[in-house]
Parts: sequence; C-alpha cells; structure tokens
Amino acid sequence: MGKDVRTSLINKNIFFSFLIKGWSGLVQLLIVPVTIFCLGNYENGIWMTISSILLWIDSLDIGLGNGLRNTLASQLANGDIKRARESVSSTFFMLIFIITPVALLLVAAILLTDTYGLLNVDNGIVDTLDEVLIASVVFVCMTFIFKFVGNVYLGLQLPAVNNALVVLGQTVALIWTYILYLNGVHSLLHVAVAYTLSPLLVYLVSYPITFIFLHPELRPSVKYFKRSALSNLFSLGMKFFVLQIAAVILFATSNTLISRFFTPELVTPYQVAYRYFSFAMMFFSIIAIPYWSATTDAYAAGDMEWIKRSMKKIHRLVALLGVLLIVMVLISGFIYPLWVGENVHVPFSLSIGVAIYMFIIMFSMSYSLILNGIGALNMQLIFTVIAALLFIPVAWLFSKWMGLTGIIAALCVVNTPGAIVNMVQFNKLMRGTAKGLWRN
Repeated sequence: MGKDVRTSLINKNIFFSFLIKGWSGLVQLLIVPVTIFCLGNYENGIWMTISSILLWIDSLDIGLGNGLRNTLASQLANGDIKRARESVSSTFFMLIFIITPVALLLVAAILLTDTYGLLNVDNGIVDTLDEVLIASVVFVCMTFIFKFVGNVYLGLQLPAVNNALVVLGQTVALIWTYILYLNGVHSLLHVAVAYTLSPLLVYLVSYPITFIFLHPELRPSVKYFKRSALSNLFSLGMKFFVLQIAAVILFATSNTLISRFFTPELVTPYQVAYRYFSFAMMFFSIIAIPYWSATTDAYAAGDMEWIKRSMKKIHRLVALLGVLLIVMVLISGFIYPLWVGENVHVPFSLSIGVAIYMFIIMFSMSYSLILNGIGALNMQLIFTVIAALLFIPVAWLFSKWMGLTGIIAALCVVNTPGAIVNMVQFNKLMRGTAKGLWRN
C-alpha cells in the first residue's frame, strides 16, 4: 500500500486502540484491587505466580503466531489471497497439533509433582492447588489455539481489533471476579477459572464472526494445510520462538523467584508496582505496535524514508513517557493506598526500579518493533538469550543484597545491553552499513 494509506491505517488503529486500551486500563485498574480483596495478599500472590507460569504456554507456538503476523502482512501486500489462506490454515492446525500433547503432559505432571513444595505454598491455607493448576492449564491451552485469531488481525494491520478481543476477555474476567467478591466467594479455584475461561469464551465467539462473516477468504480448512506454508512460517517463526522463550524467562519468572526466594505474599506488592507503571507501557504499545506490520509493508515496498520518519515519532513518544514515569514515581506513595488499600506496602525503591525497567523496555522496543517488521532478528536473538541466561543468577545475587528490589534491578541490568544493540542495529540498517548478523 502507499505511504499515505499506510500512515492513515496506523492513525485509525491508534485512535481506536486508545479507546480500547483506555477501557483496558480501567479494567486493569479495577481488577487488581478486586482480586486482592477477593483473595487476600497471600492467595493473590499465589495466583500471580501461577499466572506468570501460564505465560510459558503462550511461548510454545514455536513463533507461529508472530510468523503468521509478518507472513500474512507480506502476502496480503502482494495480493496473494490463496497463499494467505494457506498460511492461516497451516498455523491453525499446527497449533492444535502442538498443544494437545502438551496439555496432557502438563496435567500428568501436576498430578505427579509436589506442587506445594515447588511453589512454596502452605497447604493449610490453600488446599486446592492441583485443581487450580489443572483447570488453568486446560483453559489456557484451549485459548492458545483460538487466540491466533488476534494474529490474523495483526497481519491485516488491524491491531485495534486484536486489542478489542483481549480487553473483552479481561472485562469478562473482571465482572466474573467482582460477582465472586460480592457473593463472598473467596476461592482461588473460582478466581482462576474466571481469569482463564473468560478470554477463551471471547475467542470462541470471535472465530466464527471472523472466518464466516468478515473474512471467509481466510477461513482455516484442512484442504489449505500446506507443509510448504509451514516452512515459510517456521523460517521466521523459529526466531520469534526463541525470542518468546527468552522473554518469558525474563518477564514471567520474576513472580516465581519472589515466591521461592521470599514468600508468595511479596508477589503482591511487586505486581502492584508492575501493574501501576505498566500504564506507561500501555500508552507506548497503543501508538508503537501498529508500526510493526506497517513496517513489513513499507520494507517490502522499499520505502525506507517512511520507516525513518516513523522512528522519529516513536522517539518523541518514548521521551514523553519517560517524563510520565518520573511523575508516576513521585506520586506513587499517594496512589497505591487509594488503589489497593493500606494493607499492601510497596517500597519506594521498588517503584523507582520498576519505572527504570519500563523505560529501558520502551527504549528497546522502539527499535525492536521496527526490526521485527523488517525481519532483522539475529542480534535480538543473541542478546535476549544472553539476558535470559543471566537473569536468574543475577536476580539471586541482587536479591541477597537488595531484597525484593533486587529482582527488578536484575531485570534492568540484563536488558540494557540488548536495548543498546537494538539502537545500533537500526542505525546500521538505515545507513545501509549493516553486514553479517546485523543485516537479518
């Protein structure tokens, strides 16, 4: 598509994403205290730990989701509808093939493992941990298959629709949890079902709407399952897969480490700080993420000037959000009690650490989103994997020195080199001086 059409589509998606993400922000604002009030600090900490473990299931798609996103955007840009349907069909049936044995193995592992010892949970307080884990795994594995609908919309350069599906699932979970709270149901099992079944219901409804009424030309069919399409998806998808695994280690193990190193109760203040400062990340994502698939289109058309102009816009956004993070740190002591009550204490040093971490990630993503759209992933792979390997030992060491704040300090330290490398690689690509690993 032309640069004006491409930019117009981005602006429309940003506008609708602001509306949708605004609602998502409100939902996130409400669901944190509702869940804490429903479960208490200890059980809420357990649920946050389990939630972070469940993120591992998302990474098992071997990069197919993001591979589909880039491949579909490129195929549609070239008007190749037949190959686009082959990509969608091949992804859908491959996801089913991947997740079915995984779900069975995970349920068996839960039944055969001392989950209480693994998560450092007191069975005198929580006596349904295995049931919580099994229910969560089953529903999340089913969601794993059908959430690829969101990747299809990302490939169509309609991230606002993907965001809408996500926020609908969050909204159903909030309403469900609030009903539990109003009825005096303080059950970890019930809350787990509310959180994990809600998004599945949304995707189950969105599937026929998408592929029967809106985009029947892309409807998955066994007839369109092609091994050749899988090879194209895997060639790019495997790189995304390694990035996903490394990202899960970095982003999803913090809760587990806090539970192991300290106590599940301390997961709650950590998550409160993380959720609070993630509002800045939410604004960044609304504006920046649409540039991913648009960059794929621009790069295919050789429109490097459009990419350069887009990066300047993203840089201004990061600078503004850096100022917002400073303000959020300064007022955090007033916000936390109003938001989650007086029973959750968040150390000021933890707030500073999380704010710095969010800025580092936004700075890094400002380049990686463009690099992802281009398909230049090699340097990201190397430095993200190194960060993932270093994180746990560095977190253990820092936690000995700094307590809970050491976990977020470790995240800042291991992610900084990758952020710098992303900047260097982008500049090399724009100047045309990238060679070897720096090129792709």
